[in-house]
Amino acid sequence: MAVFGLGRSGVSASLALAAGGAEVSAWDDDPARRRHAAELGVTLNDLYRIEWEGFRGLVLSPGVPLAHPAPHPLVARALAARIEILGDMELFARSRPKGRVVGVTGTNGKSTTSALTAHLLKAAGQRVQLGGNIGTPVLDLDPMGAAGVYVLELSSFQLDLIRTLVSDVAVLLNVSPDHIERHGDFSNYIASKTRIFSRRASSQTSVIGVDDDVCRRIHAELAGRRGRSIVPVSVQRRVADGVHVRDGVLIDETAKEPFEVVDLNKVRSLLGAHNWQNAAAAYAAVRALGLPGDAVVKAFRTFPGLAHRQEAVARIGKATFINDSKATNAAASARGLACYDNIYWIAGGRAKEGGIATLSPYFPSMAHAFLIGEAAGAFAQTLDGRVPYTVCGDMEKAVAAAAERALTGRRSHPVVLLSPACASFDQFDDFEGRGDRFKDLVLAEKKRRHEESAGTGAEGRPANGKRGKAVKKPAPKKAAPKKAPAGKKTRSGSRGGA
Repeated sequence: MAVFGLGRSGVSASLALAAGGAEVSAWDDDPARRRHAAELGVTLNDLYRIEWEGFRGLVLSPGVPLAHPAPHPLVARALAARIEILGDMELFARSRPKGRVVGVTGTNGKSTTSALTAHLLKAAGQRVQLGGNIGTPVLDLDPMGAAGVYVLELSSFQLDLIRTLVSDVAVLLNVSPDHIERHGDFSNYIASKTRIFSRRASSQTSVIGVDDDVCRRIHAELAGRRGRSIVPVSVQRRVADGVHVRDGVLIDETAKEPFEVVDLNKVRSLLGAHNWQNAAAAYAAVRALGLPGDAVVKAFRTFPGLAHRQEAVARIGKATFINDSKATNAAASARGLACYDNIYWIAGGRAKEGGIATLSPYFPSMAHAFLIGEAAGAFAQTLDGRVPYTVCGDMEKAVAAAAERALTGRRSHPVVLLSPACASFDQFDDFEGRGDRFKDLVLAEKKRRHEESAGTGAEGRPANGKRGKAVKKPAPKKAAPKKAPAGKKTRSGSRGGA
């Protein structure tokens, strides 16, 4: 077997295949990844140079282009040689593991929904393994008996590479444009997402969010097929025979009598309508596995949430710092922006198609924007005249500038929110690295300000009196643009920049 791409899933697939008796030839274009894989015992062979006779398949890591913008050269070679192309999820399916499978996908929310589903199942006494696109590669999960449950987060890239995987419960949360450069167009992206649903008659239960147009169409199509078990989920309206949220209260109408499950307004890790959708879908998945609703009610309140998803990092003086680095597109950022007022927004990176124009309903809640990465210029054009902004370039300058403005401005309860609406690859390896850097900088800023304020009796006011002082600003209409330090550009919109 040939394996290309030696990230976590590629290394995992290589070692699993070798353990099963297969002869493996693995490769990656990155020398550092090759060295790391070799240290773990992976057999390396340059797939560009060796003969492919005898290969039964090419196992691709999810990040390798399959068709768009063009097939990777090794993909093209496999296609020409009529060698099967598959991924680690398909290898998992063909190993015929015991236990049931909950598959979760969607443009946004799939990580939180997957983790919450696993949390609820564990609280109900079930044996659970969580993995796939979140955390542990699927082939590294421990084997379980028939009573066990695998909860798998599935990206569109992973779904493109499955052939026989059929989840017992398939969850589709929402669909909005994303990764278009990899799928060619939106219709191809939608087709990838719908691969989570079995194409043939099965005992699969489909849980579908019906709050966007695409998913409503998918729900209607599946509902028209005989023998389908479908549970609709909504946070916008009541749905018959489904699960919905009304004013923050999760309501189960899958049984004869409606059942109020939990008031999500009281669950700090699940604030906001986007998290209500996640909670409703996770609950519906658990119910589809046959667990009674009252078995998981208390578990909602003990869910800790996930790193980089509206993660509260620190409070410095009057300001709260939130890490939402997982928001890699505008739709995901909208979910975080909807939760706060007086926002000092850190955004930017490698732009996704469509930019941030769709975020205009949240512009009135923004006190100031701090722009980083490749998208800074384009984002500045969208914000110009509507939201005051500073082009910072990198995370270090953005955190320092946002902290200073939030703490010295006149706004009450300011929130410094990293919610980039972009991919991270222009400056970081992944969104985790971006979020970790933000957290490190925030905690360093908190430590510095604490040390400066020691002995003054007022947090944020250093002994030398040069920092932490309130800045009085002129009326917005008469304010001249603030002169930015070298390497920065500051613009003011129609409202004040405080």
